Amino acid sequence: MDTKDLLALLNNVVEENETESLNKHDRVLLIDGLNLFFRNFAMLNFVNEDGVHVGGLGGFLRSLGTLVNRINPTSVYVVFDGVGSTVNRKNLLPEYKSNRNLTRITNWDIFENLDDEHAAKIDQIVRLIHYLQCLPVKTVSLDKVEADDIIAHLATKLANDYGSKVFIVSSDKDFIQLVNEDIIVYRPIEKDYYTTDTVVEKFGIPATNFILYKVLMGDNSDKVAGVKGLGEKKLLKLFPELAERTLTLDDIFEISEAKLKQNVIYARVLDAQDQLEKNYKIMNLHNPMLDDIEKEFLDALIEYPLPELDVVEFLKYYHEDGLKHLIKNIDYWIQSTFKDLISYSK
Repeated sequence: MDTKDLLALLNNVVEENETESLNKHDRVLLIDGLNLFFRNFAMLNFVNEDGVHVGGLGGFLRSLGTLVNRINPTSVYVVFDGVGSTVNRKNLLPEYKSNRNLTRITNWDIFENLDDEHAAKIDQIVRLIHYLQCLPVKTVSLDKVEADDIIAHLATKLANDYGSKVFIVSSDKDFIQLVNEDIIVYRPIEKDYYTTDTVVEKFGIPATNFILYKVLMGDNSDKVAGVKGLGEKKLLKLFPELAERTLTLDDIFEISEAKLKQNVIYARVLDAQDQLEKNYKIMNLHNPMLDDIEKEFLDALIEYPLPELDVVEFLKYYHEDGLKHLIKNIDYWIQSTFKDLISYSK
């Protein structure tokens, strides 16, 4: 979905609320914090006058402003992975996200080695939290919980219980499985909005079957193996039912058993049943890896009041970090971007 179509969609949301003022739950923006930060860190090689790289920090703030001004949310959540966030999934699949980017340096022109770059990322993320605490947005992180699980729970809860129109911002394809009439995924890497129609257009299957697409195809970036020899084109050729109706993983096994002699892939699916069931548990965001206490905390967070807008403290950080022209007219930018969020929370 392009920006023109999105604006039309947003206008419809506004029209639906013409008889009453918007509230903080009407249109919610959920941002995958580390995903957006790392994208900016890699793309923006900006150093301040002291020679310190601040591209991830400044780029994130600029992207945040762009998203708020474009989507016009009534509330914003920025969600980060917690400490030890991969523990639960590693218990199911020890190789999950193993060796990710351990030897790859993003900015060779800026950093001499991987340790220096890693330290810069940590420093900028810590500083970013300070900035976010000055803004009327909710910053969320839970120990041993991935941002994916938090975002999935919040998106589903807000859409189902509050009637929210939810926008998830992340380049992680896993979120596409959550897409429905009330949940839209914006992928910055493509600059595209994924609605139910977009998912069918791009993948040939309804969003309700995207989890099965991921399970069968696997995810190399997360070290989750799929079915050997199964590519995108062959997937729909062998399992045309994925395009026709909503299926379960058991349906996939039953289809494979019925067609066992037609193609070796069906045998591989059945042979990998235990592995595919693990994949499903790891990837299924309709059942996020959260305990009851964590769910209760997130449910309560929805009703928490927004942090106050602290312009003075924000500007102090901004000038201390030498971000300067990364955001034009910074004083006006703060007020114009975040003032409406304050009014919706009242």
